[in-house]
Amino acid sequence: MDRGTRRAEQATGTAAAAKREDIREAVAQALDESAFHAKQGIRPPTLVVPPPQVGHAAARFSRTARHEMLMFDDPSGCLDQGVPERKLVHVANCMRGAAAQVPAVRQITSRQGLLRDAPIGTIAWQQGAHARLIPRIPFRLSVIDRTVALLPLDLDVFYNGMLVVRDPVVVAALVRVHQGWWSSGEDPGADRPAHELPGYLAPVLGCLTEGLTDAAAAARTGLSPRTYARRVSELLALLGAASRFQAGVLAARRGWL
Repeated sequence: MDRGTRRAEQATGTAAAAKREDIREAVAQALDESAFHAKQGIRPPTLVVPPPQVGHAAARFSRTARHEMLMFDDPSGCLDQGVPERKLVHVANCMRGAAAQVPAVRQITSRQGLLRDAPIGTIAWQQGAHARLIPRIPFRLSVIDRTVALLPLDLDVFYNGMLVVRDPVVVAALVRVHQGWWSSGEDPGADRPAHELPGYLAPVLGCLTEGLTDAAAAARTGLSPRTYARRVSELLALLGAASRFQAGVLAARRGWL
């Protein structure tokens, strides 16, 4: 890669990061404005759901969807921030149910998020939902039938608490944000050239090629056995391999070994 290309990519990444921060700030301001109007009795108040109740509340709201669900979601961020995998599996089950019953389910995630979600199934585009890939989601979001929006308290992880927004002004603004990113996203089902091996999967590939047991590999990489097994599944999904042996062969063909 020449210096000019590198600078152009860095400039693009900087601009995208600035756009995300601008959107997050705009969402925070919209929520503050909504709270002010709610105190005046002009708009519906925002409900705060504490962490222990988030899973049940999110599942309950997803079951009420009849026409459309719009989402920003990236399971890789949740995994990196220590959200228990059982919580993500619960979300995945809800999403598969929504994809089966709701006519329009549109999820926006990142390519890394889709990859790391492979063994869990939170991004349900292969079960009838639609998805788009962007470099990084601006925040997490679920909008149900354009009447209710679910946002994390910190805009990043639902596990830390959730906001239930019914203010039509805020919900409409969130829908517009989703539509803007959707129009610029990539179709995850389209054919694309092979990507580089993600750095966090390189130690896993090394352990596979050495033929280490999962216990030995987990100890070497400093991962729990469950996390190591999940990353093996991610690696196989990335390569399109049906077995660990085949993963080694395909990785060698891509020049990863």
